[in-house]
Amino acid sequence: MPRRFPRALVLLVALASACGGGEPVKLAPKAEKLEVKPPPPAPTAVHLAIDGTNGKLGFDMEAPVEKIRGKVRASALGGEVWLDPSDLAKSRGLVRVELRDLELYQRTAPEAGKEFGEEVKNDTQNEHARQWLEISPDTPAEELAKNSVVEFALTRITDASVTDLSKVTGPEREVTFTASGDFLLHQRKAEKSVKLEATFRYDGDTLREVHVKSVEPLTIGLDEYDVRPRTGFSKLAAKTLEQLAPKVAKEAAVSLEFVARPDGKPAASGAPAPAPSPNPAGSTAAAPSPGAATPSTPAAEPAPAAAAK
Repeated sequence: MPRRFPRALVLLVALASACGGGEPVKLAPKAEKLEVKPPPPAPTAVHLAIDGTNGKLGFDMEAPVEKIRGKVRASALGGEVWLDPSDLAKSRGLVRVELRDLELYQRTAPEAGKEFGEEVKNDTQNEHARQWLEISPDTPAEELAKNSVVEFALTRITDASVTDLSKVTGPEREVTFTASGDFLLHQRKAEKSVKLEATFRYDGDTLREVHVKSVEPLTIGLDEYDVRPRTGFSKLAAKTLEQLAPKVAKEAAVSLEFVARPDGKPAASGAPAPAPSPNPAGSTAAAPSPGAATPSTPAAEPAPAAAAK
């Protein structure tokens, strides 16, 4: 005698099939902001502030017929670092990025395998990017303030090529390491790891600045952070990210570069650095400077790509 299944279970299976089937998307936990506990006080520790005048943060999204490059202006970066040059593993940090001036640039090919055209900025695509991230003009002010912030909280350093900078000499001392911690986007956070290179610049025995840049991009899944096709605030589009996937990438490769300098604050103060201020209304992001990130060396924050039709 055939086994009978409850109607509710049959209905649930049918609904899942109608929605495309496959494994359900696992969303990252909700969060509004990240916090980092400073390391214990140490005689050699120093507090640094991230310079918002020459940093880069961007992302690349590559699909068979579309390449997207996104970037934010340097002034969108901010944050702080607690650094112990005698033991880099004890270092902690918090990097903040303001997304309101995000800009996307696009290259397309007529079909997979064909040559990509010239990179252009598409206003409609930029509008849709803001809808996907829920930072569009119709977003309520309180939600806009939360969704506009991207953060990475450095809580662990591993695989450092050098752990004690006093064992290295010279005005520039390079160290590669893996930085791990929470990545916050669209009010969701998940632990991520990224390989970085830091160049410590000294005047004699005095640390002057630290130049940090990505060695490999950090891969961010859009589904994980609930970044998906929308037609406005809290309004999902008819086409899902899965349906757009042949054209639109489902992941963003994020790269970062910044300079941090000692600011004279106590290294264990724990005082949060001020978030970057939004640019005045009507301002435009600066054009890419020479040496800015390219598709092979990305430079900004994860965000959506093409319009959902």
